[in-house]
Amino acid sequence: MKKFTGLLVIFAFLLLSAAPTQASYHFSDYKGRPPIHVYGSSSKTPVGMTPAEIKSIYRLPASGGHGTIVIVGAYNDATLEADLGIFDKQFNLPACTTANGCLTKHPMSTKLSTNSGWAMETSLDVEWSHAVAPQAKILLVEATTPSGTNLLKAVDYAASRLNVSAISMSWGGAEFAEEISLDSHFVSKSGAPFFASSGDNGAGASWPASSPNVIGVGGTSITTTYGVFKTEKAWSGSGGGVSAYEKEPAFQSNYSIPRAGGMRAIPDVSYDADPASGFPIVDKGVWYKVGGTSAGAPQWAAIAALGSGVANKELYADKAAGNNANYFRDITSGTNGNCGWFCTARQHYDYVTGLGSPLTDLF
Repeated sequence: MKKFTGLLVIFAFLLLSAAPTQASYHFSDYKGRPPIHVYGSSSKTPVGMTPAEIKSIYRLPASGGHGTIVIVGAYNDATLEADLGIFDKQFNLPACTTANGCLTKHPMSTKLSTNSGWAMETSLDVEWSHAVAPQAKILLVEATTPSGTNLLKAVDYAASRLNVSAISMSWGGAEFAEEISLDSHFVSKSGAPFFASSGDNGAGASWPASSPNVIGVGGTSITTTYGVFKTEKAWSGSGGGVSAYEKEPAFQSNYSIPRAGGMRAIPDVSYDADPASGFPIVDKGVWYKVGGTSAGAPQWAAIAALGSGVANKELYADKAAGNNANYFRDITSGTNGNCGWFCTARQHYDYVTGLGSPLTDLF
């Protein structure tokens, strides 16, 4: 009876993970969404984690970075450079401008419209990737729209560029059957890793984080006292689960992901995402405190630019080697839903926070 009950639980969770997918839902219907959340109202001064605090929490160097961090977004953020200038001045970061070659924008169309939600996401991605790896350059690739077709065109451009350290995709959406034929898009000519947000709606898989060629980033919640780290647990909104279509990659089967059933488990890693322990950003000259798993993807990309690179194969090998405490903070408490075992953070890998949060830039 216990074995039968366990099978029912697993079956129920697989249904939950695949809930957004339908037989009639295809890539042509896909629309990426930036998982970003504003905490409270706007302010005249920054509220939330400072770059110095987040670097202390995750044991990251005060400065550094090499190559180019590519941010793949949608629409045009007309005030991005001015907003970044305010952000850099506030936190004593080196200027990152188009004039000094640090910042480059590549629109995928000559006529891009604007979108307030995507502009706020772009501000978060660019400002905080620069905060974590201030010596790296930033390339913003702006898709014409967030349709699957247009986002992949932007991804392809990012993948074609040389001297790229990492590529961040702070967006996601429901899985679809054709996704297994699109994995080759997430292979960079420069060998740079791809990072994607795992989603902000709790348990359930999201694409492109579900691709085995992408490092899916889940979310945590951090508590501090006067800027000093106290605890980190799973964030209730962190996306995660078992892919409905992608088979389990070798780096996960070698690690022995529990209860994956031969399918791709998500996320791979995690990062602060709770809006309550979120990040100050400047958008259109105004300060906001924001959160979401979209904050983790660009900052993990910046971590890759700080160190010698990051890849899923090495991440799981490091964790399984027995010296995982040198690389990850294992998140062992918190939940992202009501599906029991699959929705609960635990020792080693779990479907809420993956392998854990970073404790170094040297993976």
